Amino acid sequence: MHSRHSEWILILDYGSQLTQLIARRLRELHIYCEIHPFNVNLEDVNTPEPGGIILSGGPKSVNDEGAPHLQKEILDWDVPILGICYGLQLLAHNEIPGSVEQAEKREYGRANLLIDNAEDLLKAIPNESVVWMSHGDHIHALPPSYEIIGHTTNAKVAAVRHKENQIYGVQFHPEVAHTDHGKQILQNFAYDICDLKGDWTSESFIEEQIASIREKVGDDKVLCALSGGVDSTVVATLIHKAIGDQLQCVFVDNGLLRKNEFDSVMDLYTRDLHLPVRGVDASELFLERLEGVSDPEKKRKIIGNTFIDVFDDEIKHDGDFKYLAQGTLYPDVIESVSFKGPSATIKSHHNVGGLPEKMKLDLIEPVRELFKDEVREVGRALGIPAHFIGRHPFPGPGLGIRVLGEPTKERLDLLREADYIFVEELKKQDLYDEVWQALAVLLPVQSVGVMGDERTYEFTIALRAVTSRDGMTADWAHLPYEFLAHVSNRIINEIQGINRVVYDVSSKPPATIEWE
Repeated sequence: MHSRHSEWILILDYGSQLTQLIARRLRELHIYCEIHPFNVNLEDVNTPEPGGIILSGGPKSVNDEGAPHLQKEILDWDVPILGICYGLQLLAHNEIPGSVEQAEKREYGRANLLIDNAEDLLKAIPNESVVWMSHGDHIHALPPSYEIIGHTTNAKVAAVRHKENQIYGVQFHPEVAHTDHGKQILQNFAYDICDLKGDWTSESFIEEQIASIREKVGDDKVLCALSGGVDSTVVATLIHKAIGDQLQCVFVDNGLLRKNEFDSVMDLYTRDLHLPVRGVDASELFLERLEGVSDPEKKRKIIGNTFIDVFDDEIKHDGDFKYLAQGTLYPDVIESVSFKGPSATIKSHHNVGGLPEKMKLDLIEPVRELFKDEVREVGRALGIPAHFIGRHPFPGPGLGIRVLGEPTKERLDLLREADYIFVEELKKQDLYDEVWQALAVLLPVQSVGVMGDERTYEFTIALRAVTSRDGMTADWAHLPYEFLAHVSNRIINEIQGINRVVYDVSSKPPATIEWE
């Protein structure tokens, strides 16, 4: 599974909402790491052996029946281990069952960490610093093989280490931004305790991928579906660098793209990136098949299946493709192997679902180990223009899921214009890069308005802008009122058919970023 030697850290996931953050922080330190469920078959992840193991937090109590358990074999691997919250309690509970009990005071939020021993794990951290606690249990009997290296006013055991082995534990979350020196703690663990070099960079990733793509593909041909987004563009550029014209890209206009999108993206692909790409206008076919369809899941499925048909049609003339390249990202991979069972399907995935089975092609997914911002870094290192790398994410089904209800050409055109004005103004006011994603949604609601002296009965546009680090959680963007007023005026004055604009102030969770 890894082409890597032991320059990596294995993160065992016990169900914490924050597990992904541990991986993010390590990768910011140029350490490669992978998240696996706590009950993963260890033989599958032990070649090569990791340079260190981190046990994540989790929502359960170690005393609950059926609570996630510790696979004791990892204690025999002779690699450094760091337990975080639940992970620490598990280590204690493993040595003395009953050593963890419910705390009188559940500790949640900021606490002051006081250091008792500033050697290895807590090296270079001030004697008193803020950490983020989140636990209902505490360790009341520390196994004699451990010593306390840090405490807080409420918890006498806040950080520990094993007296003989390289096993450490903290009762707070070093991975969150609220813990002042959390990154330093993870750096101490990875660099000093695990003795890793931190040589995992965009450049080393590109080199490694190019070698592995060449080895895998040989003389065969690869087909790549371009969506106009960052992920598929990075994938195509990377593969093209590896195998040149053995790659054929296809970019489909499905009639659900943004205003002027098809032409401007084709221009980038051919002129700036010199990719071998065929543009296909299939907009009429897509809109025909979406006629009368309002259900969001049905829309997604129809769009996905129509993509397959258009592809099939495109490649039947040269049927010797062996591989299909996709821009699958690490969050998609983690979501599909979560130990809680595959995450409930919140909605069919944004990627073009279902391509491979029907097309009998093997998959190549060069960025499946990366988070979105890492893909952007790789894109920069590959020389893709900055204005393109900074583009907001855009869903596979495009505007088809931003017109609530049936996506007719008229409605799509209204939405295209409103979306264009919103994004154009964000760029003009230097707000575009401040938000993770901005979009307009056409609501299936008509309301009364007054234009001139006449009453109107027209559509409503909802504007949505969110801030996020990786799309997993998101907060609504606090855009200035003056800005929203200006955008609203432009939309209502310039687009005939819209007489009302609203702004969405819900966060994810519980809301999703897209409306459908």
